[in-house]
Amino acid sequence: MVPADSHQSYCQACRYNGLVPDATTEIGLKRWRAIAEAQRNLFYSFLRWDLPRPDRNEDPESGLIFDLKDDEILPDGTCKPVLIGHDEGRIVIRTAEADDATREQMREQLNEPYRTLLGHFRHETGHFIWNKMVRDVGKIDSFREVFGDERQDYAEALETHYKNGPPQGWPNSYISEYATSHPWEDFAECFAHNLHIVDSLETAHIYGIALAPLSHQEMAAYANFDPYSVLDFDKIADVWIPLSVALNSIHRSMGE
Repeated sequence: MVPADSHQSYCQACRYNGLVPDATTEIGLKRWRAIAEAQRNLFYSFLRWDLPRPDRNEDPESGLIFDLKDDEILPDGTCKPVLIGHDEGRIVIRTAEADDATREQMREQLNEPYRTLLGHFRHETGHFIWNKMVRDVGKIDSFREVFGDERQDYAEALETHYKNGPPQGWPNSYISEYATSHPWEDFAECFAHNLHIVDSLETAHIYGIALAPLSHQEMAAYANFDPYSVLDFDKIADVWIPLSVALNSIHRSMGE
């Protein structure tokens, strides 16, 4: 929704769109609907945390903008897939991944167990947030203490990752295989998983889902549990880990 006295013509999500799918075609409209749903979930979290989100009117050089791009059909009839990515606030989302079959093919090809439209939005905006909340505010040193030195060659790091895979024992230090490729990707993956976890926990809480609290005191505390306001991630992990294990087990019982 847009307030009646707002100078904005579009809602909180759509005002950041640059290129959009062709809504005059059935497939274009179907893809845009799926992408827009993921986009709104993303902005719910941005609003809850009041994360920086200048658009291109406020910040013409590095404001947030989404290009929702179709694959290119070359003169010989072959398809040139769009590369999903981020460059100084400009985020490209491949519209073809709104199709389940295409996204599943990429999931298998790249060995990414978790690959969704919402996941793409959360990961790529993680790079944008790195610009705004790390680089632009002078927190590079504290970033490097946790994630490593981002000055290592990015293209070379990705090439090595796709050639050799993650290092042995990576689950002890990283949230995903892709996070091992470069400090920038480590940060973006952690940011994305933060949103996955916190938003899922809030949804579970709204539906009254909790795993056997040990005491009535803990049950009372859970009644006021708002994961978006918890600053101690250990408390988030204490709730998330048993819930995620249970959810995975339920999915397996359903054959997923």
